[in-house]
Amino acid sequence: MSSKFLIPTLLAASLTLAGCASLAPSYERPATPVATQWPVPQAATTDTKAADIGWREFFTDPRLQQLIEQALANNRDLRVAVLNVERAQAQYGVQRADRLPSVAAGAGQTATRAPGGSITRQYTATLGVSAYELDLFGRVKSLNDAALQQYLASDDARRSAQIGLVAQVAGGWLTLAADQERLRLAEQTLLARQDSLRLTQRLQAAGVSSTLDLRQAEIAAETAQSDVASLTAQVAQDRNALELLVGQPLTAAQWPTAGTDTPVTQLAELSAGLPSDVLLARPDVQQAERRLQAANANIGAARAAFFPRISLTASAGTASSELDGLFRSGSGLWSFMPQISLPLFDAGRNSANLKIAQVDRDIAVAQYEKSIQSAFRDVADALAQRATLGRQVASQQRLVAQTQDALRLAEARYEKGLDDRLATLDAQRSLYAAQQGLIAARLAQQVNRVTLYKALGGGAGAAAPQSAS
Repeated sequence: MSSKFLIPTLLAASLTLAGCASLAPSYERPATPVATQWPVPQAATTDTKAADIGWREFFTDPRLQQLIEQALANNRDLRVAVLNVERAQAQYGVQRADRLPSVAAGAGQTATRAPGGSITRQYTATLGVSAYELDLFGRVKSLNDAALQQYLASDDARRSAQIGLVAQVAGGWLTLAADQERLRLAEQTLLARQDSLRLTQRLQAAGVSSTLDLRQAEIAAETAQSDVASLTAQVAQDRNALELLVGQPLTAAQWPTAGTDTPVTQLAELSAGLPSDVLLARPDVQQAERRLQAANANIGAARAAFFPRISLTASAGTASSELDGLFRSGSGLWSFMPQISLPLFDAGRNSANLKIAQVDRDIAVAQYEKSIQSAFRDVADALAQRATLGRQVASQQRLVAQTQDALRLAEARYEKGLDDRLATLDAQRSLYAAQQGLIAARLAQQVNRVTLYKALGGGAGAAAPQSAS
């Protein structure tokens, strides 16, 4: 055979022989280990799935949208997740390269000095394939499939991190808005109690009010002063936490200005759908399944280790004792060195590696099932809260109205001398607690919308990266 046809012929033959099926077990998705319906009955809402609603559509506040945009661009945890995808893609590229022969060109010179002082030279130029494995039993293919699934799993992890970051920023924004509202309420309450304290001091000096009334007014004012100090520190901590999520310093113009009574998300209730549809669309569940598929492929590689491995090394080129004669007619050369390796005795190494691969697959099955169960609980908890938070907010609003009326009546009775100052102070404390409770209930309701959006895989409908098999 002419040397110029040797390498192409070997490449074609090796690729044909390597097109063999894998010894990996046929993949079957494990049964979903959760109920077929959510524990809380769901009324029909809309056919739109949370996974198909982008975060820009779900979050309606322009300032929050801008903050989320900044976080997606600057958050360091998300940046690491993106870089992990790039790293896994490169690793997959390395593994995929093993499925094709590596062809290298080489040129060299050999100089030899004889005992008589004469020097002979040999010049060579070759093109060759080095130790290319014929994948007759699918070992390389299985490793390639495993690397592909790991790459896709890394992108699922990136999408999960992105959804989590969006929810964290929104939750941090809502918490800051609520604490700022609490601080404003505490400051207003402090001013009112300081006015009440000054009035009580004048009345006590005139002998109309008792020392006990004065001490009660002082206690109320100091309590409000302590709340203002505590909430001032809490607001500062909320801002620091939000800046960490966003990944860069924020200006005062970027803080929330509205309170918890202003929604920042769409008000239409999200459709919970069926667990079998919702859970399998979550990126974290998809990531667990990708890892299971990778472990399944590794079993094929472990099984292939029991069979012979054939590798090819071949080269073709020219050789001449003179450099200018290197490419003259008759200077061609070629070499062909097939090698076969058959495992006869390995002290149980291959069996142990197969056992490891099978156990890894079983571990991946358990982790996949756990991810399904965790996702089911996330959704079920959020749905259970959604079912009661509306009633809780309405009840808290009525409580605020009732305590406001009770305070008005207590002040009227005090002015007429029917009650002492203690009844008024009690009514003030009750109103303050009810107002704080209303802020907390509204915050819980808004955070629940964000939590449910995340739990249902909100915004996860983006296409996965295209694979090259």
